[in-house]
Amino acid sequence: MSHSLHRGSTPLLISMPHVGTRIPDELRGLYVERALLSEDTDWHLERLYGFARELGASLLVPAFSRYVIDLNRPSDNQPMYPGRNNTELCPTRFFTGEALYRPGCAPDEAEVRRRVERWWLPYHTALGEELARLKQAHGHAVLFDAHSIKGELPWLFEGRLPDMNLGTVEGRSCAPTLRTAVAAVFEQQRGYSHVVDGRFKGGHITREHGRPQDGVHAVQLEMAWRAYMDEAPPYAWHEAKAAAVQPLLQHLVQVLRNWRPAP
Repeated sequence: MSHSLHRGSTPLLISMPHVGTRIPDELRGLYVERALLSEDTDWHLERLYGFARELGASLLVPAFSRYVIDLNRPSDNQPMYPGRNNTELCPTRFFTGEALYRPGCAPDEAEVRRRVERWWLPYHTALGEELARLKQAHGHAVLFDAHSIKGELPWLFEGRLPDMNLGTVEGRSCAPTLRTAVAAVFEQQRGYSHVVDGRFKGGHITREHGRPQDGVHAVQLEMAWRAYMDEAPPYAWHEAKAAAVQPLLQHLVQVLRNWRPAP
């Protein structure tokens, strides 16, 4: 299976498009050896948000690495952040800028289209269908796109990221009251730095599916790895850090789950 879907009982769907680590056997020989470790994965998020099922959330989780295809990029490969370094629909570089593929082995347009059909479309079909189910059942749907990243990556952004980076496409992907509610979760605590619509304003999933006028509201969180794990290889889960941040994330998920649009 290219992904797994757990159907919950509340209006909330949590998407984790970058947690997959698998690279198909037929592609492994195309990559440099370093790429086979999938270092730019959103590590351990399934475990970190393990409480979400008990809170009634739906969860959508891919199996394959973003190095195969990036599920949070548009299928036409338009850059998410024009004027900056971006990784593509089928990335050709690590987040540090070096080449992912052996010389002459990067995917051509035909191969990119094949990967869209095999891995990108099934994920996005499942995403759209689950949001439609939730909206039908509850009158609205809330999409939480969960991500994490190393806090310092000069090839992608300057300086050091805040611990928590909320994205609402500058308020366009959700109702203003939801944006205010999720921002308040972080404003009410002092343990973690945060920003709303800073460097990460929301990727393709948030931009495409966040349509508050149609009853679907989307929020992205890009969390710095240092909040819950070791940022150096082998990118291990950090028990104490994870235990410290989980109550904050649980509060966030509860707010997303419980929010209702104004009548």
